[in-house]
Amino acid sequence: MSDFSSSGSDEDLDPELELLDELGGKLSKWTNYIHGWQDRWIVLKGNILSYYRSADEKEYGCRGSICLSKAVITPHEFDECRFDISVNDSIWYLRAEHPLLRQQWIDTVELHKAESGYGSESSLRRHGSLLSLTSAASGLSTTSASSFKKGYSLQEKLAEMETFRDILCRQVDTLQKYFDNCADIDSKDELHRDKASEDEEDFLTSRPDGNYLLNNNNSSKEKLFSVDSLKGSLGIDFKGEAITFKATTAGILSTLSHCIDILVKREESWQRRLDKEIERRRRAEDAYKAALTELKKKPHYGGPDYEEGPNSLINEEEFFDAVEAALDKHDQIEEQSHAERSRASRQISLPPDTYSSISPPKYLTKPHSQTSSLSSVDLISASDDVHRFSAQVEEMVQSHMTYSLQDVGGDANWQLLVEEGDMKVYRREVEENGIVLDPLKATHAVKGVTGHEVCHYFWDTAFRNDWETTIESFQVVETLSDKAVIIHQTHKRVWPASQRDVLYVSVIRKILSTNENDPDTWLVCNFSVDHDSYPPSARCIRAKINVAMICQTLISPPEGDKEITRDNILCKITYVANVNPGGWAPASVLRAIAKREYPKFLKRFTSYVQEKSSGEAILF
Repeated sequence: MSDFSSSGSDEDLDPELELLDELGGKLSKWTNYIHGWQDRWIVLKGNILSYYRSADEKEYGCRGSICLSKAVITPHEFDECRFDISVNDSIWYLRAEHPLLRQQWIDTVELHKAESGYGSESSLRRHGSLLSLTSAASGLSTTSASSFKKGYSLQEKLAEMETFRDILCRQVDTLQKYFDNCADIDSKDELHRDKASEDEEDFLTSRPDGNYLLNNNNSSKEKLFSVDSLKGSLGIDFKGEAITFKATTAGILSTLSHCIDILVKREESWQRRLDKEIERRRRAEDAYKAALTELKKKPHYGGPDYEEGPNSLINEEEFFDAVEAALDKHDQIEEQSHAERSRASRQISLPPDTYSSISPPKYLTKPHSQTSSLSSVDLISASDDVHRFSAQVEEMVQSHMTYSLQDVGGDANWQLLVEEGDMKVYRREVEENGIVLDPLKATHAVKGVTGHEVCHYFWDTAFRNDWETTIESFQVVETLSDKAVIIHQTHKRVWPASQRDVLYVSVIRKILSTNENDPDTWLVCNFSVDHDSYPPSARCIRAKINVAMICQTLISPPEGDKEITRDNILCKITYVANVNPGGWAPASVLRAIAKREYPKFLKRFTSYVQEKSSGEAILF
């Protein structure tokens, strides 16, 4: 979708909670160097940015999320639709459908980042005064077990403090009981005085030994009670308890003083350690900031900034090394796959000729050159092969039969790239607006197969995956006739080159010779067209092609009345390819890859045709 969608209505939401709405939209996100840009559903809620594979898969959970509190949003310098969001070492590469939508996303993300950060007023209202339990716990664990082993004297003093505390508590309880009883006795003594003053007959007198006497009118004295009786009744030696209490408090004060001395010494040691730790942390933070700054300057290797293009951060040598390494890996996989297919080979009979009636074999007394057959070729358009691209097909066929079969040996513009046996590969260097458009041409001679068989296996999509190793997927978009189809083909990604697809008409044609001594010609022509059902996508670069496989069958007459066998057959192949890669890539890399891959392709394909045709009836 081209704009945001909100999960709540404006009427139901408080203005202060407006930022908590869930906003969603579709953006292209860079996944990895294999799959490139993929459409993802991006959701913005509060200060959390999440993405899902699609809007329909939200119920299965997000595939990733980042917090925007410390995020850095960077519009791309060259790509008007792209912007990057980075948090520490995590970077999201995103692309909108057009620049206005990109700016809308950037403004919205920046707004949520500013209003949802931990330092904003709205965040204080939402988060309150919660503390981090992790931070609190870390503050309580600053000492190690080994450090306490060194401070065994402090441990001993603390144990002494525990003992003193128990003794002091017992003494306080004892003294409290003594004071409570003293208060009771004083109360009783006052009661007796009140009675004596009322009677005026009895009164108390004290003696030097501390005893109290009760006097009456009869001049007789009776002992009322004594301090010894109080001591005996409570069982407490007040003087002794007071001395013990004083000693206990003195011991506590002494132990506390000793503990303070130990702590002061320990504090000095810990302070030195703390200073060292602070210095180490400062150096680590400086190194982290420097690394983070360097990381922001240079995006992740393998990201979209390293893709092909005039502004790519990867240099030409690294580009070539990366492409060559990827191709080597593809070759290894293909070799393993081919070995497995060989072990489990199965015989598939060649379908009957559905393209033209089989003509009687033509016996040639001598091989004919490619140029000698030009004057005797009659271009025949089949009346049943009429469709909306018929005019373009005839134009392409005429062009290839006129120019592609011309000998390039004396043309200085054509350079011989590879020569291996009967196979020769030529190139003519052409550039347009900095894009390499080098035409390629290859000639080859293959024994034991006919031109019809070669073109049949090259054109029929049923056999495409058996010999074509560079294709990721293909689909027949439309069948124009029995001899013409429109094909959409996606090629495997070779990083750092972008992934490419092609949409083309593929036609197979038999061109009859007007001279009985010259062979007929079979031709497969593939050229790019447009189709409403398959417009170019942001995922792939749409390449343009004009390719032809032109084959002629040369037959050497067998001895006597023997039948023609595959030993008497030779197929002369001319393969031409004009490819516009559709995007910028280093010219030296494209030319080096073409020199490497085209001969391998031709050998692989012709070997496949020989293997498939072996043991089958000859198809002329």
